[in-house]
Amino acid sequence: MSPDPISAYVHIPFCRRRCFYCDFPISVLGNQRRGETSMTVEGYVDLLCAEIAATSGSKLPLQTVFFGGGTPSLLSVAQVAKILIQLDRQFGLESHAEISIEMDPGTFSLEHLQGYLAAGVNRISLGVQSLDDRRLESCGRYHRVADVLQAVEWLHQVAMPNWSMDLISGLPYLTLADWRADLSMAVALAPHHISVYDLTVEPQTVFARRYQPGDAPLPTDQQTAAMYGFAQSYLTAQGYEHYEISNYAQPGHRCQHNLTYWRNQPYFGFGMGATSYTQFQRVSRPRTLATYRLWVEAFQPSGGVYSELPTPHHEQFLDRLMVGLRLAEGISGDEIRSLCDPATWERLYQTLQPHIQNNWVVIEGETWARLECLRLTDPEGFLFSNVVLTDCFSLLSEMGSFAETVES
Repeated sequence: MSPDPISAYVHIPFCRRRCFYCDFPISVLGNQRRGETSMTVEGYVDLLCAEIAATSGSKLPLQTVFFGGGTPSLLSVAQVAKILIQLDRQFGLESHAEISIEMDPGTFSLEHLQGYLAAGVNRISLGVQSLDDRRLESCGRYHRVADVLQAVEWLHQVAMPNWSMDLISGLPYLTLADWRADLSMAVALAPHHISVYDLTVEPQTVFARRYQPGDAPLPTDQQTAAMYGFAQSYLTAQGYEHYEISNYAQPGHRCQHNLTYWRNQPYFGFGMGATSYTQFQRVSRPRTLATYRLWVEAFQPSGGVYSELPTPHHEQFLDRLMVGLRLAEGISGDEIRSLCDPATWERLYQTLQPHIQNNWVVIEGETWARLECLRLTDPEGFLFSNVVLTDCFSLLSEMGSFAETVES
């Protein structure tokens, strides 16, 4: 694995309101017009640029940049351009870098979209979540279906070269028939990429106060499994490749930035609540604006060097399994062998045996000793990925605790 990151995640924490399922680090601005929030937002952009400027450079230019949030489309064109200029100055941007930005319907205009394109953005991730007004309202979304249709019309009008649509299954009151209708309408809007996420009821959210997982009006586990299976069969039949547990792409339109995560490659993370992974170190920034400001002020004199210790070897191995098995391509046998000792290699095989017998895990190669690739089956293995990964986590946590005991 190259020690030099070629990807950068930039967190923009501002939202008009907090969605009822959201536990991300955000700052709610309320229903203010873009210019009315300039002091708050502009100050944060300056802070972001200061963190970027203080970060040690890389020998390689950035190949992907991803503006996530929050709602990055609340930034002005000038603010996005300012961040991209700072990234280019500090690290360099490859001429054909994938530059993505998350945008919510109802938060931008055609002129705004054209400005992002001119600034270098070439991939849009549209946060749709549902194509039914009642469900949008029930989960606290700001936009409505009419906003989605207008946003998509503008995306087609500017000939956006690559755009994705996010949808959530398992929402309150969602039925399989509703889900089929959502997917059919989504495909008709012709996105290059579709992300399908199953609702997770996170602690400390509005949904956590209202609902218990599996209880009405949330769909049952059996119903959400049926929704997952239908999405897989329908979207692949429509020409989308199922390249990751939750992600589907038309040929040539996989999200290159997210592949950095799923292949456990190093990346920069900038902004409130963001996490970076460089030199085998995972570094998380504070989750509030005030504490993030203090963090940047303390970080600037360090010369761009993090003080955290490298991630322990067994955790690196676990991270690689956790993210790599999300991909349809799986993980190569050579990579697994390079990451574990003979004892862990054999214990891993024993741990996976029940899942191999259930046809959730596939071993490609003549024998385990000659493993060429380890992957989950689609859709069965993907559906039960949490079971498989929990068993791997238990094994590697045990092996890690043993190793720490021996070393001490």
